[in-house]
Amino acid sequence: MSDHNNDVLSRRNAIKLGVASLSSAGLVAGVQAHKTDDVVKTPFVVAQTFIPIAGGNAEFPVRRIYCIGRNYAAHAREMGSDPTREPPFFFQKPTDAIQFVAPNKIVDHPYPSLTKNYHYEVELVAALKTGGKNISPQNALDHVYGYALGLDMTRRDLQRFMGDQKKPWEIGKSFDYSAPIGPIFPVAQVGHFTKGAISLSVNGVVKQKANLDQMIWSVAEQIAKLSEANELFPGDIIYSGTPENVGPVVRGDVVRCSIDNLPDLVIKIV
Repeated sequence: MSDHNNDVLSRRNAIKLGVASLSSAGLVAGVQAHKTDDVVKTPFVVAQTFIPIAGGNAEFPVRRIYCIGRNYAAHAREMGSDPTREPPFFFQKPTDAIQFVAPNKIVDHPYPSLTKNYHYEVELVAALKTGGKNISPQNALDHVYGYALGLDMTRRDLQRFMGDQKKPWEIGKSFDYSAPIGPIFPVAQVGHFTKGAISLSVNGVVKQKANLDQMIWSVAEQIAKLSEANELFPGDIIYSGTPENVGPVVRGDVVRCSIDNLPDLVIKIV
């Protein structure tokens, strides 16, 4: 295996182990099935997903993508749910669902297969630098590396069809390019996003508009609740929910997303 491939594997294992770097020989420790003094040998290399970090040439390695459902009261109502503070629920997307959208660009976004009702959902994304189990809400924001603007794109007809049959609705949420995202801005640069306008327009017409302080569960509470169910790790990112007025897009539509103090994210459905 080439040095380049070993470096890719080393970076991937570094995320899992929560360390800064590993040797190019691919030596790892701790949670692997092989002996710690063995060289890792694989039949192929699985690419790691990275998101550019604003202000330099560094990139954020993505370990898992978590998403919270129905985290704004009005959106919960429009989805037929009771917006009272029942325990939050989460789902996941695969890391390769990421589609990076650079600021000041209109990026083509492919309309997916199998759906005739493709929906937008604008969201604040929190990116974690450290993890743990049973994290307290008071300490949760200490684990955040930075924030980004994202979209949770949804094949709504497939999600609803599976839900009606009481089957998992991953096919409606977890597919290629379903997680467009802008660059990650470090907390040291932008602070924490506990309030601020969030909005989305389609072809210049505003569709979603709210304030981040209208979340039912804050980012800190989301981290705390997630850590009760799963141990969190560096590289985990959390899509923190969308406001009301989600709706469909078709080919040719231009979708613009905005959050105060972050650059807009713009995609064109193709």
